[in-house]
Amino acid sequence: MTLRDMRSADLPAVRALLEQLGYSLDEAEVGRRFAHVIAAAGHRVVVAEIEGEVVGLLHVFERPALEKPCEAVVQALVVDGRRRGSGIGQRLMREAETWAAGRGLASTSLYTGTARSDAHAFYERIGYRVKGTSHLMRRD
Repeated sequence: MTLRDMRSADLPAVRALLEQLGYSLDEAEVGRRFAHVIAAAGHRVVVAEIEGEVVGLLHVFERPALEKPCEAVVQALVVDGRRRGSGIGQRLMREAETWAAGRGLASTSLYTGTARSDAHAFYERIGYRVKGTSHLMRRD
């Protein structure tokens, strides 16, 4: 398995991975979002590739804050459903942690949907713990 920075050529595979998480987006929209993310300072998007097939995705960014130290936030992590349980997710999370450490950040955090119990078990298995709960509030 190889971890590498995402490229535009990966858009079809990344769109399919995001679909597995329930985000139904067309390839053009994923492309627009990807361009916006990589243009922003302090973001990294990585794919996991096995024999030329993109099988995982990680988006991590540095979040500065006033009330707490800056930290790395995993915005997106997905492994192809056929490949889950094979260590890809753990490698991607370790990549996020290494990236964070290289930027001098002391912690890596993430948000996970309350209904994703399999994801919760995975994160706990690799050392992550619930630090708080909150409600996402949005006004469109």
